[in-house]
Amino acid sequence: MIKENWRLLLLAVFILAATFALFSPTMAPESPDVVEGDDVEQQASEGLTNLQYGLDLAGGTRIRAPLLGFVADGVEFGGDTPSQVAQNVANELPDTDSTDVNVEQRTEDGGEVEVTDAGVGREEFAGALEAAGYPYDSISPGVTDETRSAAIRVIDGKINEAGLSGGSVRQVFDPGAGEHFLLVEVPGEDRSDVIELIEERGTVRIDIYYPDDEVEDGYSTERSVLVQDDFENIGTAQRDEADRPYVPVSVVNEEGNPAAERFQDAAAEFGVAQPGGSQCTYFSEEDGVGETVDPCLLLVVDDEVVNAFGMQPGLADSMRDGSWANDPGFRLMATDFDDAQRISLNLRAGAIPAQLGIEQGTSSFISPTQGENFRLFGVIIGALAVLAVAGMVFLRYRQPKVALPMTVTAFSEVYILLGFAALVQYPVDLAVVAGFIAVVGTGVDDLVIIADEVMSEGEVKSRKVFDSRFRRAFWVIGAAAATTIIAMSPLMILSLGDLSGFAIFTILGVLVGVLITRPAYGDILRRGLTHR
Repeated sequence: MIKENWRLLLLAVFILAATFALFSPTMAPESPDVVEGDDVEQQASEGLTNLQYGLDLAGGTRIRAPLLGFVADGVEFGGDTPSQVAQNVANELPDTDSTDVNVEQRTEDGGEVEVTDAGVGREEFAGALEAAGYPYDSISPGVTDETRSAAIRVIDGKINEAGLSGGSVRQVFDPGAGEHFLLVEVPGEDRSDVIELIEERGTVRIDIYYPDDEVEDGYSTERSVLVQDDFENIGTAQRDEADRPYVPVSVVNEEGNPAAERFQDAAAEFGVAQPGGSQCTYFSEEDGVGETVDPCLLLVVDDEVVNAFGMQPGLADSMRDGSWANDPGFRLMATDFDDAQRISLNLRAGAIPAQLGIEQGTSSFISPTQGENFRLFGVIIGALAVLAVAGMVFLRYRQPKVALPMTVTAFSEVYILLGFAALVQYPVDLAVVAGFIAVVGTGVDDLVIIADEVMSEGEVKSRKVFDSRFRRAFWVIGAAAATTIIAMSPLMILSLGDLSGFAIFTILGVLVGVLITRPAYGDILRRGLTHR
């Protein structure tokens, strides 16, 4: 019995699995953490199912913007290492750190040089390369594939750390502009909030501001004593006993990156870790930089000093005797809780390797009410499609034993695809809905081919006759499925925005049909038509 009906059993297993993915509470997406100060509270799922809706059906913000920068190709390094090239080019660019210059060696003595400082123009970059002694072939706007991939990871991390459920980021290519863009979609969020989250690069570093008699104003700044990658075990924003906000962090101290040792040595060298600790008055004057006797640790976010603080006597003593590096933890003090949350988020997600050109891109906002209307209209259109297809099938065959299984089987494909979307938490948008409709159309076409081929040569008297006719029909629909997959594959692989979702679910629907639902329909049809 099982051997004869294994195709029907396989279809039943997939339908049960789809039901579990759609409705089981254990498969619901996790609710994001909500911390003090957040005004964002997301639900674990939308409605009765575990489906996540995309921007079109949930409302929210869509931003498409390029990453700002320039890439020089065919640069000759002249025997220098990539790190030396980066430092030398950065030295020729005022106010540009070597971390904003990326070098990729492509040949034995050459490669690409990328600058990701949005304040650097093409001519300025070209002049820096020439001044540093590195001839090049060409300079093009934009960034490298590696930088785009890193930016996608960081922005996705920012969205997740901020607790924005259902947000996504991917790269798309505009053939007309000949340029790559990042497409950020965050359902249910205002445009201003999303831009505020992703517009800043999120660089966090610690500088030391100290008295220096050798300079004109009497003070110097030792930059980047600690940088983004030096922090680990980053906690969430908290308040101390005096209700002051801070972020608990620890510093990396391992072979290849002894950041904790470097930090404690710099703190002792520049006087922050002095006997009795240090008292910082960096913000004591109206102009933002006050007269201070003691050195200060500066907390710098996106090149802006957001806080300055001294050092407690106990911490200073441990840094001076070298024991702090054995357990390198301390608190990043902030001026208010929002800043502390911002610092924690930036440290957890990382710094975006290049600035997003929001003004050079496009953005749109769909209200949640409009998204609800789209969902309603989508259900109505789906219901009309079901009625239209079922009606035409019954008019054609006028045999319930042929038409009813055909209709049910065709729409079981859509149900299985909905279960897959719930399982992988793929956001269902209008493009995906269009893919579902395409799956219904191609599915019914294939089932009609099977029914016509089996019934066109008269009565089916035996299983052997049925199997022969079914195999002929299956070759036809198999070839059609292969053609559909080949035609849709470029849309799925290429970064073409919403078309990717349409192609993905159309291809999945074709595969589900050929491998599961068409053979199951064949078993149903055989049982209804054969006499022995």
